[in-house]
Amino acid sequence: MQSTPNYLWSTEDLLGQGATARVYKARNKKSGELVAVKVFNNASYLRPQEVQMREFEMLRKLNHKNIVKLFAVEETGSTKQKVLVMEYCSSGSLLNVLEDPANAFGLAESEFLIVLQCVVAGMNHLRENGVVHRDIKPGNIMRLMGEDGQSIYKLTDFGAARELDDDEKFVSVYGTEEYLHPDMYERAVLRKPQQKVYGVTVDLWSIGVTFYHAATGSLPFVPYGGPRRNKEVMYKITTEKPPGAIAGVQRQENGSIEWSYELPITCRLSVGLKDQLIPILANILEVDQEKCWGFDQFFAETNDILHRIVVDVFSLQQASSHRIYIHPYNTATKFLDAVFKQTNIVPHHQEYFFEGHLYELDPNLQAHNFCRTTQHNPLTLLSSAEQAEDVVGVRYRDPALEFPKFVPKVDVVADCSAAKSAVGAVHQTLRIAQALRHCRELLARGLHWVIGNLKTECSRILEQKRGAHSVLTCLQLTEVKTCVLYEAVSAGSRGLALKDMAMVKTRLQRVSEELSQCSHSIFDSQRALDGILAELVERGQQGHEDKSIRQIESCLEKMQLVYKQFKKARTCLRLGYNEEQIHKLDK
Repeated sequence: MQSTPNYLWSTEDLLGQGATARVYKARNKKSGELVAVKVFNNASYLRPQEVQMREFEMLRKLNHKNIVKLFAVEETGSTKQKVLVMEYCSSGSLLNVLEDPANAFGLAESEFLIVLQCVVAGMNHLRENGVVHRDIKPGNIMRLMGEDGQSIYKLTDFGAARELDDDEKFVSVYGTEEYLHPDMYERAVLRKPQQKVYGVTVDLWSIGVTFYHAATGSLPFVPYGGPRRNKEVMYKITTEKPPGAIAGVQRQENGSIEWSYELPITCRLSVGLKDQLIPILANILEVDQEKCWGFDQFFAETNDILHRIVVDVFSLQQASSHRIYIHPYNTATKFLDAVFKQTNIVPHHQEYFFEGHLYELDPNLQAHNFCRTTQHNPLTLLSSAEQAEDVVGVRYRDPALEFPKFVPKVDVVADCSAAKSAVGAVHQTLRIAQALRHCRELLARGLHWVIGNLKTECSRILEQKRGAHSVLTCLQLTEVKTCVLYEAVSAGSRGLALKDMAMVKTRLQRVSEELSQCSHSIFDSQRALDGILAELVERGQQGHEDKSIRQIESCLEKMQLVYKQFKKARTCLRLGYNEEQIHKLDK
């Protein structure tokens, strides 16, 4: 156990460690309140006094809900080591979240937007106070759960932070290499002498890498063998990146770099959000500090995303879901154009249903007055174009391609890594299966609505037909009576009149036949619609009997238990004979 005058902790309750300090979970001696204590080691005291005091001073001047709070600075009783007493974030870090196999392909859209909002707000407070962090990464973004059950992310670890205005530069190098600006990487990692100075935009590069990691589950720049094993190629990738590229991967030793200008198909973000995010990533992952966006533009563009509302749309004929990010003050005209961009259905061919009824969109209606949609209750889009729309469906990459190969030899580290990848692939499989089921449900519901609307229209036409038939009967009776009257008039004009009446009678007869044919056509349509409805009900029952999702969930549960065992085995230097046999069977 260790303590300061007001706080107590066990050295077994380690939360994290770095080059100059360790962080423990601790308690207030009087209230029992949980806190985090950062205990500095001997190496930290080798730094200049100014550098040692910088973190204390930074945290004292910062006060924001998205920055970890400093409660006190104390000393241990025995060794007189400096201790920072800080807010305890019970849910670990963003890195812990991304290390969960469930997030192997990135965060869900709702969680990513929370990360975006929290990091942008925290960074905005830093810039308002003229602070550059210099070590932004998922491990330095802490997480706790709010009272509403939503995550709150907070920036932490200001050991590398210092005061710096937008137009100032610095020369000292800090940071974690995968998230480090290439200019700083060249000096800090490759140890190459250079006279470059660095500005506040180095934080933007680290934010770009962090956001890409959060969105995809992977780092954007990966040389063959990984960033830590192939440092020269890592530097080459980041410095030779073409304009607009947001990722570069080398898949073979000495192979070419595959550049990417889009987020991968495995990413869980919607096309609507990707379209907003990609230009931001492209402009902050810019090696030339002169071409890179400044913080003002970064804040403007990210807040533009955060101030938009989402309208969920399901395109019926294409069987595809869409999320339209739009400003609350934008009109329906702007919304229809945004839908066209994602679906290729022109505005005048777009018809909408919502909760079973046709939904008319006044061109001047503002988006904040639209009906409230969700992914489970979207606007259903029907294209009125004569040419059939291409079916899009659920776009995905076969998760089997992500499934790792297990080697026969027992290697607890490699096996644990492979198990993690396998569990991540099955999580992705489950999400795809759920998306396909959701798509099927929206298709069935949308078809029910359209068929119901068509049947109502048929009934309305039949009612109008009955009205028309009544009028026709009256006209035919009038024609008979008129003929009788003409029979009584003089013979001179009778012939011409009777000829005209015969023509009227023929036309009335033709109308009667057409009305009868119309009735038969409508009855045929109603029978066809009833047949489609019956087929939909039958397929719906088959869907309810489908056990594939439950089977995937059961498989995933078993695999997670094995992965848990493999994580435990990884901490052992060597497995006993029996443990090794069980390990092989689990593998």
